[in-house]
Amino acid sequence: MERENIVVRFCGDSGDGMQLTGGLFSSLSAILGNEISTLPDFPAEIRAPQGTLGGVSGFQVNVGKGVFTPGDKADVIVAMNAAALKVCALGSKFNKQGATYNEADALFKSNAVVIVDTDSFTDGDLKKALYATDNPFTELGLPESVQVVPVSLTNLTKEALKDSGMDNKAVLKSRNMFALGVVCWLFDRPIDKAIHFLEGKFAKKPALIAPNVKVLTDGYNYGQNLALSIHQIRLTPATEQEHGTYTSIAGNKATAWGLIAAAEKAGKRLFLGSYPITPATDIMHELAGRKDMNVMVVQAEDEIAGVCTAIGASFAGDLACTSTSGPGLSLKSEGIGLAVMAELPLVVIDVQRGGPSTGLPTKTEQTDLLQAIYGRNGECPLVVLAASTPANCFDFAYEACKIALENMTPVILMTDTYLANGSSLWRIPQLAELPEIKPQGVPEELKGKYNPALRDENGVRYNAIPGMEGFQYRNIGLERDSEKGSISTNPENHQKMILARQAKVDQVADRIPEAKVIKNAKCKMQNDEQQSDTLLVGFGSTEGHLRAAAQELGCDLLQLNYICPLQRNVGDILRSYKRVIVCELNSGQLAAYLRSQVPNVTLLQYNQMTAQPFQVEQIVDYVNNL
Repeated sequence: MERENIVVRFCGDSGDGMQLTGGLFSSLSAILGNEISTLPDFPAEIRAPQGTLGGVSGFQVNVGKGVFTPGDKADVIVAMNAAALKVCALGSKFNKQGATYNEADALFKSNAVVIVDTDSFTDGDLKKALYATDNPFTELGLPESVQVVPVSLTNLTKEALKDSGMDNKAVLKSRNMFALGVVCWLFDRPIDKAIHFLEGKFAKKPALIAPNVKVLTDGYNYGQNLALSIHQIRLTPATEQEHGTYTSIAGNKATAWGLIAAAEKAGKRLFLGSYPITPATDIMHELAGRKDMNVMVVQAEDEIAGVCTAIGASFAGDLACTSTSGPGLSLKSEGIGLAVMAELPLVVIDVQRGGPSTGLPTKTEQTDLLQAIYGRNGECPLVVLAASTPANCFDFAYEACKIALENMTPVILMTDTYLANGSSLWRIPQLAELPEIKPQGVPEELKGKYNPALRDENGVRYNAIPGMEGFQYRNIGLERDSEKGSISTNPENHQKMILARQAKVDQVADRIPEAKVIKNAKCKMQNDEQQSDTLLVGFGSTEGHLRAAAQELGCDLLQLNYICPLQRNVGDILRSYKRVIVCELNSGQLAAYLRSQVPNVTLLQYNQMTAQPFQVEQIVDYVNNL
């Protein structure tokens, strides 16, 4: 069978290696030139007892061409145990007694291929997964169109490794490689490339290479030699890509690399002062291993210390960053206010998660938007950006650094759990291709006359680095005189300084590109220049889902990456459509912000707060029902 794209979901216990298996399959597909979009979906709790419903971990990937999302529902399911099958079959209703398969709720389609490990469907396994009968397939009410493929994954893995000398626990951990081998056969992935990739993955643990390669190969041969009762699926080659080197990259890693690239381009040392918090910690992990790139990482004792060390590094002349999630952004707010008042460049990365409080640490939301824009005491303006794919986390991390250094302002870059842990195909850029970064400095003629109130023609404060002879100055969190730079409590001066700091942020809109509408009206219009009468509007990580929905609906899409300040033409775009629908993973924060910034515009809203990404079909149904 030939398909343009296919959605695969690997699911099992948190200890079954589903994230690793899905990640390997995704990376292999990217190496072969396929577009990918992934959704790691694991529990928010500490690992539940093995085989229980609460411990099911999943990894979904959409592979092929024209891929924008991880897919609403899977075409192929690999279920490592009975609990995983139940969660995938019932979706959010997996805990509801008597529930049966319903495609609207299920995580896989009614004609899906379901590969199950028959060795994990014993009476004990069924009991732990709260089945009422000894036939889970009948009990779940799976339709006849679902193709169940039973594979004795556990026993076949044991047989493959019987002479390896590995203990039983280590052998069982290799089941996921057998499953990966079967899936590689199913999708005609070249086994030699899979082996080569696996060797690279375990290069630092050479003892694991041989057994994992053997199990992977045996899984591939099992599918090929026994001619499983399903068609092999060959993916249509991806559309021609721009020449270059491609890889699969997760959002957090892309963010870290964007920061490194910006520091190189700006000629500065990169400093990260941060505190571990899910789901942002991988940024710190990635940067901590890059001392070779002149990166300094300080793991602070708390969120407040993290941002304050970064402010100190910024004052000393480094490209300074701090990473966090929603709860940590709250704690950093006073420190960020200090950077606004001191007018120092600072990049704050907020990887959003389900909230409030500790909420749902491993799930995704877009609920920090208004906190990022307004969540500080006083009139405290700064720049807010939002990445929209795992790959362009690199671009907007780089852009955040450029804006911060050139405009002497803190910049908050918003990503979220979906982007941070998900991955997509990425072309690795050359440093020479990236935009130039010119950090704000200070004219030599101000030597001996410098004070921190002096500004250039764009209202950006001149920046002298401590240690520059003749440019000594004091920078504090108290209000400063607009001309002398000394402490001032004068009421008129305070208003003047508030307006000056706001104007500095506002003028960033003159330095960023205008907003571009993604036109899909040609799906229903003869004239490609005509626009649809309906515009979907989103920000950040919803781009893929909204783009797919817009294509199906034949309407247009405006996806915002520059939030504060807005691009100059956003108001004109919004007013030019008959119907504007703002879609976001919160209760309407972007819609509220747009109403405050763009007068005389009517906005409809589509909001979701399930701590999961959108489903394309739900957006399509909503618009069609208007």
